Amino acid sequence: MKAESPLLRATNISRAYQKGSETIQVLQNVSLEVRAGEMLSITGKSGAGKSTLLHLMGTLDQPDSGELFYKEEALGGFSSSELADFRNREIGFVFQFHHLLPEFTALENVMMPGLIRRIPKAEAEGLARKTLEEVGLAHRLKHKPGELSGGEQQRVALARALVLNPPLLLADEVTGNLDERTGSEIHELLVDLNRNRGITIVVVTHNSLLAGRMDRQLVLDTGSVKEQP
Repeated sequence: MKAESPLLRATNISRAYQKGSETIQVLQNVSLEVRAGEMLSITGKSGAGKSTLLHLMGTLDQPDSGELFYKEEALGGFSSSELADFRNREIGFVFQFHHLLPEFTALENVMMPGLIRRIPKAEAEGLARKTLEEVGLAHRLKHKPGELSGGEQQRVALARALVLNPPLLLADEVTGNLDERTGSEIHELLVDLNRNRGITIVVVTHNSLLAGRMDRQLVLDTGSVKEQP
């Protein structure tokens, strides 16, 4: 039987940054595959390049060399507008800092991706209500971010990432600013979403407990990636 093609594949991607006259090599010839429906963690020491790798995987940044494939289609030739449309359709992002718009309610924040895609307002609102209910916030629709706890804010950010039902969720230290109990609740929510929706989830984390719950664990070390046995 032929093996199923990966959802996302990175081949020999490298990324360096200039700091004054110094070139800092963050990633060096990193190759990895993300399989459809799996949960994958990326761990490593601070400064190892975890967030850089996630940004490259999500096309928020471009590699200096190497190639990224999504469903076996090379993304390197996409224009900026094509990449923006690709991200809006295919990828949900959640970051350590939720980046919610403070002047809008939870419901309005979660409606934003739908409105950007020009979905009718009533339909976007229905999708947002349903997704907020799914993450346990049906009772907080009209609250603004400043009226929500840290865990609730992160749930709103997660709902916003999921509202258009993307196949892939990229999460960068989503529990980094949360206490242990609240972080554990977000972990459980991610596992439930993977189980119930079948969404593919890649999580960058320093939390060994969260990483241990993933189907596979990758470790970044000195610019290259290794899979945990």
